[in-house]
Parts: sequence; structure tokens; C-alpha cells
Amino acid sequence: MTPHALLALDTSTEFCSVAVFHLPHAAGSPRVVSRHEHTGPASSARVLPAVREVLEEATLTLADCAAVAFGAGPGSFTGLRTAAGVAQGLAFGLGVPVVPVGTLLACAERARASDPDARRVLVALDARMGEVYWADFAWDDTLADWRVCHPAALAVPARVPVPDEPFTLAGNASSVFGDALCAATQARVIDPGAMPHAHALALVGWRAFMAGRALPAHLAMPEYVRDKVAQTIDERAAARALKDPAKEAR
Repeated sequence: MTPHALLALDTSTEFCSVAVFHLPHAAGSPRVVSRHEHTGPASSARVLPAVREVLEEATLTLADCAAVAFGAGPGSFTGLRTAAGVAQGLAFGLGVPVVPVGTLLACAERARASDPDARRVLVALDARMGEVYWADFAWDDTLADWRVCHPAALAVPARVPVPDEPFTLAGNASSVFGDALCAATQARVIDPGAMPHAHALALVGWRAFMAGRALPAHLAMPEYVRDKVAQTIDERAAARALKDPAKEAR
């Protein structure tokens, strides 16, 4: 069977996000059907019903999916495990591969969907604990895909490097940290709404699948980036001061 559909899952944030990418026929335009719902900690209970809903709306079945893409991270530790586990289980059942997609790359794709002139995109997401997850991407017309200028990393906002050309700043870190994120004062465009979303993830995942970058299901693993989830008292105080220096000084 010629592959014509890909399922995409993301639970890296407080949203349960599911989409299916579908090519109706060989020469047809691609269609993406998605669900993106604020579920908080209940994403694990919502993800499979959402899968059924997007497939029904697209008039597809799981058997039509040639691969399962998932938001590999960084993001919520629990959410990343949920997406990887569900993607792995579905892929094993279908006998298809998985396509891990970086959540920050999905943010860059989302920013470009809003603004086709977004050719260089710095993504910065609030990672809590006074830090941000960040990565730097450039759109390559020759590849018709993104080049990774800097892979996903963790840093305090002031240490996130600024690209050497006009860029879009994607993600919610600018809203959380303001001018403490140096890139927020130098960006061509700031797009705080360019957050992880299964619609963008499905588009990136399909390109990766068609380029041969899918993996066997047993290799579905999260990309945590951070390996520490608890702070000392001093670290918590420093994080609060970063977000509200005036309040901490009192």
C-alpha cells in the first residue's frame, strides 16, 4: 500500500494535541485534521479518544496510517512519556515505524505557518525553574525543510544566544520572562502563540517520514533535555527573582 496518512501526537504541554496528515490521492493536496484541547494532567485519558475523532473526521482508520509521529520533547516529563508510550503502542499494533519530532521544531513550523517570512526562527519555551528550553532553526528552500542551527538546549533566559540575522522569536518564554530574555528585545517578530501543536508536528513528521527518518517502534523515546526536576531553596529563590526582581528585593 502506498503510504498516505500519518498520525501525530503531542502531550508535551498542558494540551492534548492529536492530528492526522492525509494525502487523499497521489496528486492531491494534503489535509490535516487535528484536535488541540487544554486537558491539564488528563491528557493520557484524552489522547486515544482524540485519535478516534480525527480519524473519523478524515474518514480514515488506523490501518491507513503509515507511521506515528510524536512530540519527543523537550516538555513536561509526564507528557513526553505519555506521547512516546502511546505512539509506541499504536505503532507496535499497526506494525509501522515511529517518527520522533522535536517539540521546539514544531514551534518553528507553527511560526512559519503564521508568517511565511519567518525563515530564521529562535524558539524559547518556559521550562520552569527560571530556565528556558531553546533551539535555533533556519528554513532551507533547497531542502524545503528546516536546518538545525542549534539543537534543543536548556539555559537561563539571559544566556540564550541571538541569531546573527533577522529572526522570529517563537514560544511563550518572551511572555514569561520579558526583557530578561535578551532575544525578546532583538527579534524581528515575536510569536508567543507558536507553541507545540500536533498540526505542525504532523507536517514535520510527514516530511521526516518521506525522507526516511522514521525509527522502529521500540526506539520511541522522549528527549528530556533537562535531567533535573527539583530545585534547592536557593535555586527557587533565584528563579522567582528572575521573574520578578522588584518583588524579591523587598
